[in-house]
Amino acid sequence: MNVLLFGPPGSGKGTQAKDLAAALGIPHVATGDIFRRHLKEGTELGLRAKSFLHGGGLVPDSFTCEIVESRLLEPDTAGGALLDGFPRTAVQAEWLLDWLAARGKRVDAVINLVVPDQVIIDRVSGRRACPSCGATYHVSFAPAPGGVCSRCGAAVVQREDDKEFVVVRRLETYARETVPVLPVLRPRTKIHDIAGTGEVSEIRSRIFSALGLS
Repeated sequence: MNVLLFGPPGSGKGTQAKDLAAALGIPHVATGDIFRRHLKEGTELGLRAKSFLHGGGLVPDSFTCEIVESRLLEPDTAGGALLDGFPRTAVQAEWLLDWLAARGKRVDAVINLVVPDQVIIDRVSGRRACPSCGATYHVSFAPAPGGVCSRCGAAVVQREDDKEFVVVRRLETYARETVPVLPVLRPRTKIHDIAGTGEVSEIRSRIFSALGLS
């Protein structure tokens, strides 16, 4: 079974992916993880990825598809995969649909986490992290007592990627580049629009129910 996990940055995809992949009995395939593995291992694909990233340019769709293909050809994905972070563009979506069809496979379902932009902005920009031990907090839901980490006592900070203007920019990019993927997929598979607000367990229950999982 091949399932796509969609949602804007900060929608909670990563939080839901582990349990969902385990319930479906398929590997969680995250695009970022594939890139990092090839970069770390210094593979030919990793060296090419580094040239794009260090050059400051965008990674071409064709290369992103190639690096995802390298993961989908590994034995553990023979029964399917939970794809997280791919496809991100309409071009990538068309490639994936054609690649699967050529192998007698398909996208069986899409889980699209729907979260209002303002909720994401508040959720992400409110995060604080300990630069020493990595513990995370939130100014509204789980604040660090006195602004210091309860584990090690270091002052918590706001990561650059969590600053509001960065979050807004990432949401704009998602709306411009990734939202158009859904109309490409909709005629050829079932898209489940899932409310991504509430407790983690509530969201997981909605996803499992949509896919007929207990």
